[in-house]
Amino acid sequence: MNPKLNASPAPHIKSDETVGKAMRDTMLALMPVTFVSIYFFRMYAVFFIAVCMGTAALTEIAFRKFQNRRHNLGDGSAILTGLFVALCYSATTAWWKGVLATVIAVGIAKELMGGLGWNRFNPALFGRVSMILLAPWFVNVSTEFMRWNVNFGPVDVMTHATPLAMMHQGLELPGAGSLFLAYPGGAMGEVSPLALILGGLFLLYRGHINWRIPVSIVLTVFVLALLTGHNPFLHMVTGGLMLGAFFMATDWVTSPITEKGKIVFGVAIGILIVVFRIGLAPTEGVAFSILIMNAFVPAIENATKRKPFSEPKKIAMPTQ
Repeated sequence: MNPKLNASPAPHIKSDETVGKAMRDTMLALMPVTFVSIYFFRMYAVFFIAVCMGTAALTEIAFRKFQNRRHNLGDGSAILTGLFVALCYSATTAWWKGVLATVIAVGIAKELMGGLGWNRFNPALFGRVSMILLAPWFVNVSTEFMRWNVNFGPVDVMTHATPLAMMHQGLELPGAGSLFLAYPGGAMGEVSPLALILGGLFLLYRGHINWRIPVSIVLTVFVLALLTGHNPFLHMVTGGLMLGAFFMATDWVTSPITEKGKIVFGVAIGILIVVFRIGLAPTEGVAFSILIMNAFVPAIENATKRKPFSEPKKIAMPTQ
């Protein structure tokens, strides 16, 4: 018997998974929380999401044209970044803030850093935090753009304070069950932890994310909140914890690839979240924590990388 051997170049482990499929699955995973946001905020949510996603597409085209490169809107990465940016804001945020945050996210944090797969920081969070840090510069701009704001009519839920702000001020919060199911306060990506968990489980099932990062973040926040005398269940269902744990911190490019590194990364993010929520500003702690740890990913990977199976033996040189 003469077996036939086929020779082919690397890689030898092949899969039908593509970037486009992964991006589409992530968008599907975000649909539950997106639909809940639209249910609460109606046309405000639809308009703001459309503005951010449209800006993301135009920004990629413009920046790639400037760099003499073809755009690659087909992979869905820019559109997904625009959706992430929108979910980081409340639905009634001025549209121009969403535009600027998306331009920074796609244009600077993604394209100017080399494009998809080369960015050091999560683009959507980079855009959101940049707008917070640059807020004093936009005071005069804000007044000029006020006349361009859109109005889709009154929405009663817009008067709700964010649960984190209420907790920080010592105000009475809704029950943990209500906050877990759906509560219309804060950013659109915070309205339903249940919807986010469902989306996260879908990504786990599809193999796009690893359980170590979200589990280590959530457990760390739970334990530290309990040790500091806070209600850990309220910390689980308030703010952007679930959005950050399942969707932002697990970003393939800006998180560690080693298994131990993922746990270290998640625990560190959880610690920082509690520090921000209890000792510093209660809002946007998740965003700042993830971005801070994004900067330490190379060091974490270097410290947790596997040792080689064998190393060359050192040969002692004879002394004279």
